Amino acid sequence: MGALPKSDYSPLEHHQSLLQEVLENSLPSDALIHSYKRSFNGFAANLTERESQKLSGMDDILSVFPSRKLELQTTKSWDFMGFKENVKRSPTVETNVIVGVIDCGIWPEAESFSDEGFGPPPKKWKGACNGGQNFTCNNKLIGARFYTHARDENHSSARDTEGHGTHTASTVAGNQINKVSFYGLAPGNTRGAVPSARIAVYKVCWEDLCEDSEILAAFDDAIADGVDIISISMGTKSAHDYYRDPIAIGAFHAMQKGVLTSQSAGNSGPYQSTVASIAPWKLSVAGSTTDRQFIVKVVLGDNTTLVGRGVSPFDMKGKKFPLINYHDTMTSLNSCNNSSARFCPENQLDTSSLTGKIIFQDFYDEGEEELSEKAAGMIFGYDDEFGFSINYPLPGSLLSLKDGEKVISYIKNARHPVATILKTEAIINGSAPMVGTFSSRGPNPLTKDILKPDITAPGVDVLAAWSPQGPPSLAVGDKRSTKYNIMSGTSMACPHATGAAAYVKSFHPDWSPAAIKSALMTTAFPLNATTNPDAETAYGSGHIDPVKAINPGLIYEALEEDYIRMLCNIGYTPKQIQIFSGHNDSCSNLSRGSPKDLNYPTMISDVAEANFTRTVTNVGIANSTYRATVTSPANLKISVAPEVLSFKSLNETKSFVVTTSTKARPEYSHLIISASLVWSDGVHNVRSPIVMYLKK
Repeated sequence: MGALPKSDYSPLEHHQSLLQEVLENSLPSDALIHSYKRSFNGFAANLTERESQKLSGMDDILSVFPSRKLELQTTKSWDFMGFKENVKRSPTVETNVIVGVIDCGIWPEAESFSDEGFGPPPKKWKGACNGGQNFTCNNKLIGARFYTHARDENHSSARDTEGHGTHTASTVAGNQINKVSFYGLAPGNTRGAVPSARIAVYKVCWEDLCEDSEILAAFDDAIADGVDIISISMGTKSAHDYYRDPIAIGAFHAMQKGVLTSQSAGNSGPYQSTVASIAPWKLSVAGSTTDRQFIVKVVLGDNTTLVGRGVSPFDMKGKKFPLINYHDTMTSLNSCNNSSARFCPENQLDTSSLTGKIIFQDFYDEGEEELSEKAAGMIFGYDDEFGFSINYPLPGSLLSLKDGEKVISYIKNARHPVATILKTEAIINGSAPMVGTFSSRGPNPLTKDILKPDITAPGVDVLAAWSPQGPPSLAVGDKRSTKYNIMSGTSMACPHATGAAAYVKSFHPDWSPAAIKSALMTTAFPLNATTNPDAETAYGSGHIDPVKAINPGLIYEALEEDYIRMLCNIGYTPKQIQIFSGHNDSCSNLSRGSPKDLNYPTMISDVAEANFTRTVTNVGIANSTYRATVTSPANLKISVAPEVLSFKSLNETKSFVVTTSTKARPEYSHLIISASLVWSDGVHNVRSPIVMYLKK
């Protein structure tokens, strides 16, 4: 999946020629699914295992890998980070910024995408509106494409029928819409980070699954269409080598053309080394809370009030309904007993007894059975801290395991147990921001010398536009239709970071992807490591601050050659580099070293002693002097040489070396030691985390 040759070359003919050599029982025209020929060189085809092996052994083939199915990873949030409605803007530049959203489509009629007051698309736009039947673009939503080799009536439009794509697109660049809510919850104004920017959508996901081959096709088009930023809220559950990761491949070629890719870190937390978005040329985004939290109170018949979490806009008006334990609905047949009720075949459960009752369960489900059996509501007592509010199709509340035990005790001892579930309330969350339990953690499972994720952004209980054809909950059978919805996930965090990157781009149109990343990372504010025990391996540099990011003072620049050097340093062969990047430079012509030498805004090591060489570029005040301040615990020694950087002009560069050493040893399986380096000229504070991640 490499670069396009610069000479006269027909990718389609070459791809068909390659297939002709390996196919045994089919024609190239029948086997070929996609020929990637606009922004990079590659193709997707239906191959047998034998044919795939033959192809992988041919010259000039970088990698052959199966097309996996990726998963989607699913307004007060802007105000929470100090990004107010009246924030400083550059309107004439912002309206020329084009955000490409690779997702499950968009609902074009949503108010967030109205083009009232917009002029024609920027002249640089080379895309098209190929959204299918009954799909119309405008001067706000300027482009649409959809991708599927399952050509049928259910896969023939870029229209979003699920909601996820509309939610993410409106978070990035939706218009400001006043007086919105989700059935009365979270009332207020909703807006994207760059409401004057344009949107182009690339639908690659159908029924929550997204094919590798379609994602690559979307990158191929988006880059050639002329987008400035790409937002992709999806990914695999585990990291893959860069040359086998379609998003890393697409993002590399986007970087070559000056386009930054922002991707969700993943929803496999809170386990360590689960972050799947690891390529250093991408912005990898974790998800965290804001200062608004949704609670649902449960009042038992004895007037005990328990507080849980949930998005439940239903109003029981104080009426108490019969309360039963789900286990009591099961009939004792064969091996189906109380401890395994959830695993009983449906015909062994007396589900009709759910009707009109509030059901308590000591496990979690989406509420489909309760909805279909017309239950009055549902209460969960669960031993997992979700850290966010689940959207229920019925009145519902998620209690702690301890409070769940109180409900069980009440049901056992009351003659006629009853309860009521109150409507969701919004309260102030004083502990925010905290990384959501769902958010994938580092350290980086493949390139341990690159800290991932890069940054965190609001990803919990986010209100944004929604497709009226998409149910607001995950329960099959939820027939509600809404224009706005409250969702949680790194899918919601990613478009916040994308929007912040687009905002920075509107002030610095010529900045490289790495410069924009650096500005966001070095101006982020650190989270409290006490309430976020995984520290920087959970939240990276910290929480985005778009206002500060437009004036970072110094940036850590990294260009294509820097990433190629890093690939050489992790063992890529010269031929792999040539195919991947299109450059003939041999690794032997580049200075060798460690991946930790990449000019990255963060520093991480898994050994007790380490050196980091970095170079900063002055983008603040021409004549300025920056002094280094190191903050570290007593068990970590850090030195910086030199400690003072003096600049005489803008875009001047200066290098320095950070040396770290510690005698600390992990008491258990691992130890995270957090420190930081701040370069300050009295106006700008350029912060870089320094992390020692030591294993036993």
